[in-house]
This record gives sequence, structure tokens and C-alpha cells, in this order.
Amino acid sequence: MPNPKRRHSKARRDRRRAHDALAQPAQSSCPNCGEVKLPHRACSHCGHYRGRQIVEVQDTP
Repeated sequence: MPNPKRRHSKARRDRRRAHDALAQPAQSSCPNCGEVKLPHRACSHCGHYRGRQIVEVQDTP
């Protein structure tokens, strides 16, 4: 099994890892309350999805 004769430099290692960062998840705003939410999901703040009340949200004291 062949092995490398010389170690790779830190610059070469870091260039390889340049594309390994995680992307931020997509976000959209709720048209009913304006809260930030994940797209294609009911709003966790008001419970609306596509203009209709889907989930009953309880008020926490």
C-alpha cells in the first residue's frame, strides 16, 4: 500500500477544507405574524400555514 512521502502543508489542508462549512438553513417570514420560520412548515408562533390556522398555539404565561 503506497504511503505519502511528504506531509501536506497546512495551506493545502486548509484549501481542501474550504468547502466543508455547513450552510445556514433556509428561512422565510410568516405572512400572518412576521415571525421567522422554516419554509413549507406551519409557523410555530401563530400556527398559520398558507393563510389558514393549522395548529392551535397555547399562550405560555
